[in-house]
Amino acid sequence: MGKRGEVIESTAGEVAAELARRGIRPQDRVTITIDRERDSLFRGRKESRARVVAAGLTDKDIERLIEEAREEVQPHLG
Repeated sequence: MGKRGEVIESTAGEVAAELARRGIRPQDRVTITIDRERDSLFRGRKESRARVVAAGLTDKDIERLIEEAREEVQPHLG
């Protein structure tokens, strides 16, 4: 059975911890793509983040909301 690829969204500083959390060992090969200029998701998040910050939420609030949303969908991923 082939392995399914995954897209992991993370900060550069949290990549190693995220990979370890997923059981990926330091010696396992991974490919990391950095493409902020062409990434419509990145642009959309950047624009949305600016609006949410303008509404009075902090970056910490935004990250908490994103993590809560991730936790909600995790049980439904197969």
